[in-house]
Amino acid sequence: MSALAIGVVVIIVAAIALGEPLYVLIGGISAWLLVGSGEYPDFEGLKTVVEMTRELSDKEVLLAIPFFVISGALMSEGDIARRLIAVARALFAPIPGSLAVSAVTACVFFAAISGSSPVTVIAIGSILYPALVADGYSERFSAGLLTSAGSLGILIPPSIPMIVYAIIVPDGFRDPSGYHVAGPDGTLGLVELFLAGIGPGILIGAILAGAAVFTGLRSRTATSPTSLAQIARAFREGSWSLMLPVLILGGIYTGIFTPTQAAAVSVAYALVVELYIHRSLSLRDLPRILSESTVLIGSLLIILALAQGFNKYLTLAEVGPRSIAALQELELTPVAFLLILNLLLLVVGCFMDILSAILILVPLVSPIAFGLGIHPMHLAIIVIVNLEIGYLTPPVGLNLFVASTIFRRSIGDIIRSVAPFVALMLVGLAAVTYIPTISLGLVAAKNGQSPLVPFPERKLPMIELGVPDAARFLATLADDDGEEAAAAAPSAADPGRPLTIEEMMAAAQAEQEAEALGDLEYETLQAVLEDFRAVLSGRLQLSELGEER
Repeated sequence: MSALAIGVVVIIVAAIALGEPLYVLIGGISAWLLVGSGEYPDFEGLKTVVEMTRELSDKEVLLAIPFFVISGALMSEGDIARRLIAVARALFAPIPGSLAVSAVTACVFFAAISGSSPVTVIAIGSILYPALVADGYSERFSAGLLTSAGSLGILIPPSIPMIVYAIIVPDGFRDPSGYHVAGPDGTLGLVELFLAGIGPGILIGAILAGAAVFTGLRSRTATSPTSLAQIARAFREGSWSLMLPVLILGGIYTGIFTPTQAAAVSVAYALVVELYIHRSLSLRDLPRILSESTVLIGSLLIILALAQGFNKYLTLAEVGPRSIAALQELELTPVAFLLILNLLLLVVGCFMDILSAILILVPLVSPIAFGLGIHPMHLAIIVIVNLEIGYLTPPVGLNLFVASTIFRRSIGDIIRSVAPFVALMLVGLAAVTYIPTISLGLVAAKNGQSPLVPFPERKLPMIELGVPDAARFLATLADDDGEEAAAAAPSAADPGRPLTIEEMMAAAQAEQEAEALGDLEYETLQAVLEDFRAVLSGRLQLSELGEER
């Protein structure tokens, strides 16, 4: 083991032994990697990391995190959650397992306005757990269902982990070659990432609701007819609660709000509703709620800042390109890569909280996945679903500890309670992983593209190069030929003038080259680069590429 690796292990052991918080551990590892590796032989070079941290403040989306944290705290302390539950119970009363289905539905709706998984478990679980047990459901089933459904808080938008992911992803969410997900301007961002989470969130919610219906049929829990008057009364009483997800998500997707502005609006809306309409909070409650929220906000922002040093080391040490080269040697398919990635993330989720895992792993795996033709937004949802399951797995699963506290059950009981639901969520994970349409379909449809997004079929990492995109890439970078073509092309400012003999000959040559390039097929990145060097050196003409390949 190298001295660098030994140093990292020593820092981890020391931090655990001393009970240091997570940001101390991440900061220590980042500093050691940068200094101990020789990238920054003296601490003077760490000024670069300080500047990277300062640049975080330039990202407007970062402001969304504290706003959503405060909004979630206000709603969990107030009456919004209870009224959402009442609406769900009125809607699903006639079906088997109605109360359990209502619990899942309430978790989905509350997740859509809180952005936090633990907050969802606290707000919905504390109300519905006693009701489920009183309705005849076992304590184990009730605790497991609510703990698992509460984890949807990080998948149903808006989501704090999604905001962090959008900040930390190295190259944004641009389409790899062969994809048609982005709009005409080619841009994808946090709004689209929020949209990408809806399909997987509904899928996993539906799987959990299906389990609730099955349990209701098997245990023959009571069902009751619901009149239109009862449903109307529930909607009337819960109208202000139901309007919040409509306001937030509708404002984001219609372009009225940016995600940051929507987060601020959610705080203002929650304050007005809870203080003056529901009257479930008073002004005297606000200092306590804001104080508790500030502690959580501070811990999130410190971790995010200190992770910049780790990401800087990954860049300087060229971990991404080296990983791509290693995968080329293994000749992994996208299917095999995603299978290995899922197993890795499930293990990581057992030992690391979601934000730390995103900050450390995403800069590492994102370039590799892009090289295999996996869409960055699809990868983001895969990572988040995996780490969502990590909320339910020991020893660090946060929802386990939250559930143990509010349900007054031992950690062992909670772990046994969630095990069947984790198995169901793994089924959902497999579907999300290998059916990109679940994540990307709504995004593509929003941007005027086909909602059916195929799974990538490329055999080896191609970085940004497709077939025949790889050949066109060579053409654009072959300076001499590119300049000649540009010089020979008719002026865009005068499209109506007759072509000269030289321009017609250049156009004919370009058409011949395009036909040759269109027949090219590259199996490896190495083959692309070999042709690229040959064209640049003059040993090979573009028109000859078709004959070579």
